Amino acid sequence: MKPALKLPVILGAAVALAGSALLLGKPSPTAPIPSRLEGPPPVTQAPASPPTKPVAPQAEGSAPVIQIAILLDTSGSMDGLLDQARTQLWNIVNRFSKAKRDGVAPRLELALYAFGYSGEGAGQNEIRQLMPFTTDLDSISERLFALRTSGGSEHAGEVILEATRKLAWSKNPDAMRLVFIAGNESFEQGPVDFRDAIHTARRHGITVNTIHCGDYETGISDHWKEGATLADGSYMNIDQNLKVVELAAPQDEEIARLGAELNKTYVVYGGARGEESQMRQAAQDKASRGVSMSNMVARSMAKSSGNYSNESWDLVDAVKKNKVDLGAVPAAELPEPMRGLDAEGRKAWLAAREQERADLQKRIQELSKARQEFLVAERKKQPSPEQESLDGVIGQVVTREAAKRKFTME
Repeated sequence: MKPALKLPVILGAAVALAGSALLLGKPSPTAPIPSRLEGPPPVTQAPASPPTKPVAPQAEGSAPVIQIAILLDTSGSMDGLLDQARTQLWNIVNRFSKAKRDGVAPRLELALYAFGYSGEGAGQNEIRQLMPFTTDLDSISERLFALRTSGGSEHAGEVILEATRKLAWSKNPDAMRLVFIAGNESFEQGPVDFRDAIHTARRHGITVNTIHCGDYETGISDHWKEGATLADGSYMNIDQNLKVVELAAPQDEEIARLGAELNKTYVVYGGARGEESQMRQAAQDKASRGVSMSNMVARSMAKSSGNYSNESWDLVDAVKKNKVDLGAVPAAELPEPMRGLDAEGRKAWLAAREQERADLQKRIQELSKARQEFLVAERKKQPSPEQESLDGVIGQVVTREAAKRKFTME
């Protein structure tokens, strides 16, 4: 791999992702972590962030699964890393938006950890699970925008082992299970040997990829590359303070507008919790647009894909995925236009919203294709080797892991 690649992605190539209060939760007790695990990893629930409720991963079924755990160093020098994670979440989602196995689109689940974090909610080891595996991408975005640097003990081996033990990893042998850990201190810090942690992850079918925030050679001497090699993963390095130069495309404004229009097709149910989730959706639109037009475009593109699903609060998604019996939903939990309708009327009204959404998503996808063609042509006129190399590196990671598990990336 070429040295000094610049990475504007933390799979980090990590989604715009407002509200520091979201990090306020009670610390969960932290038990000593053994250097080896026996048997399958236990499942624990987190985080203690009020009052959101992430969508739990669905039960294993016919749909293939892609799970990505993002472990971010949040010590004092990592502000740039968090900025990149916030601004690139939707790029991560979009990279997997066209993945398929045997013609079936996978279910994408993301999880988020902070290490080197001394804020409220962290254990004594300065590790906190901010989000368990979830399909609720708006909640992931919300946590990233709320995250701040605070801490100093970056225990890479310990956070890898904790993520291995505490996340609900798929037991399907064909699932894609990836960890991306990013930081800048020695990979050998902490009471858990990273080699033991990585061997444990590998026994559970988890591939660890390392991202050193700094010089390529320093990352090698600090064992970041060794960690990736032991994991059969990929080693990358980034300039965490890189300010990415974004090319504007003529389709940007319309894609962003249509992305906002999509919100009108969401049909809230479940009372106050559903209304809160709808407000979160609008807040993350605002946060994305506040970062840049390009970021809002990336979010809008993600919202047009099957990876953006809100069955916990949106009736369209919930009924489509057989999560809710429409006829059994109390009238008080339905939006006003549906309350006076009989069963057939409810069905027809909801079908109209679903069609509106499908039409908007189709148009976004068409514009996105034209946008990509425009950007490819522009980059040929104004070559930027570092950023192009970055795209190639991320593409290699995704393609490599996908091929190993019989996924195709269209």
